Amino acid sequence: MYLATLHNGRPDGHLVVVSTDLSRCVSAGRIAPSLQSALDDWSTHAPQLAALSRQLEARDIAGQKFVPADTLAPLPRAYQWIDGSGYLSHLERVRSLKGSKDEELQSVRPLLYQGGSDSLLAPTAPIMIPEADLALDFEAEVAVIIGPVPMRPTREQAAAAIRLVTVCNDVSLRRLVVDDLQNGFGFFHAKPSTAFAPVVATPDTLGDAWRDNRLHLPVRITVNDALYGQPNAGTDMHFDFVDIIVEAARTRPLGAGTIIGGGTISNRHDESLPIKRDGTGFACIAEARTVEKIKYGRARTAFLQPGDTVRIAAIGQNGQPVFGEIAQTVRLL
Repeated sequence: MYLATLHNGRPDGHLVVVSTDLSRCVSAGRIAPSLQSALDDWSTHAPQLAALSRQLEARDIAGQKFVPADTLAPLPRAYQWIDGSGYLSHLERVRSLKGSKDEELQSVRPLLYQGGSDSLLAPTAPIMIPEADLALDFEAEVAVIIGPVPMRPTREQAAAAIRLVTVCNDVSLRRLVVDDLQNGFGFFHAKPSTAFAPVVATPDTLGDAWRDNRLHLPVRITVNDALYGQPNAGTDMHFDFVDIIVEAARTRPLGAGTIIGGGTISNRHDESLPIKRDGTGFACIAEARTVEKIKYGRARTAFLQPGDTVRIAAIGQNGQPVFGEIAQTVRLL
């Protein structure tokens, strides 16, 4: 089952069910007006939404054309957005950046930060920056949306709480990371609004691509149509999503509609930019620059600038985006 949120002039948008080829959709308003409403009573609404999905697939319902540009983030505002550190190779590469600390690199428990969730961005929303010299970076990630989780959950409870899967762009302003970390309260100004793909999918819909609490698909990133990376999200993920959920709920329960990020996707390799067509590459600029400093003595890849466009999509076996595509252009405020 694929779901999306269409813009309707209201903060939470309008929930629709989307066909598996992402070409058509049908209103789910008679079941739940918004995705958060559906999540609040998932045991009742999920079977109804699944039945509507089957009708749409069988063409018992004609539906309407699905236009990704008309979507908001699946949850335009969420009760909570928590990002984890699932990929140790990402931490190993960026820990050399100014302001990072070696002791923060952990292989026992995932690191977490709580991001702003009151203004989550649509897939085609611009990345707005107040200044051009803030070292703007993208970070391609897989994210899950969960149901309620009690404090100190079992792994079985955490796994059962995963409702939906998608990808996101966890934008970073690298020049502000140092101040945030040195202030001791964690990321704040360095982490503006996160953007999400237009579509979310239930894990069962993804088939073998969702296993071991990981998404086993390549996530392709281009900058100005040049291939930047296509790391596989299921490869080298040290902490799976259950690990991250369990850690997030160590001292608090988590509410329905909480979004959990798996961290910047990162595969171990010795490549540098530009990569070959079948290369792995990077899911953020900071990693590419770190590798360049090691190989060439200096970073050669620039951070994003106004006018640049970054595209992010998880690619299925048919070569098409599974959740649709994030396509954001940088704009100066």
